[in-house]
Amino acid sequence: MQLLQKDQTLTDAPECFPEDKCFRTLCCKGPPPPRPEYDVVCIGLTGSGKTSLLSRLCSEATDNIVPTTGFSIKAVPFQNAILNVKELGGADSIKKYWSRYYQGSQGVVFVLDSASSEEDLEVARTELHSALQHPQLCTLPFLILANHQDKPAARSVQEIKKYFELEPLARGKSWILEGSTVDNMDAVKESFSQLIHLLEEKDHETGRI
Repeated sequence: MQLLQKDQTLTDAPECFPEDKCFRTLCCKGPPPPRPEYDVVCIGLTGSGKTSLLSRLCSEATDNIVPTTGFSIKAVPFQNAILNVKELGGADSIKKYWSRYYQGSQGVVFVLDSASSEEDLEVARTELHSALQHPQLCTLPFLILANHQDKPAARSVQEIKKYFELEPLARGKSWILEGSTVDNMDAVKESFSQLIHLLEEKDHETGRI
């Protein structure tokens, strides 16, 4: 058997197998880039279903849902973004303070009960018109959800669009009107994906200024 002399060195490293190279490549790629985050305010009257929709989006239990008093914040994850949604309570004693929480918002979600009484629907229309014209919200993308579409008394999306006079009022603004129900969360997620697209577009426009 041949022995190595003291002045001899081992310079040839053992050859790596192809799968080793592949493993090292995958391990060294690093974590994926962080998803962008957007701050969104969610408003609507009590009973419109804001809390239930947001809880389902976060995969939370919706048993024993109670109306939001004050406000709550949820980080709602999507494939290409995270929405930090600030939900404001819709009771009469709370909604007069909504505007105090608008600062810093990048988008708006307005949820209405499409099966509500004529009186409540008129109040919802007034609140939406006020939000669309508010100085801190008027330039932001809006997602308007005509919720409770599964109820027999629900107005269609087209009826809501006409009754709320969205075409003339929101002309020139970025807005989406979609029907929604907690029984079809895939459609709700798609509506939020459209909102994210509008937020991304606004982000790019701001970056070009």
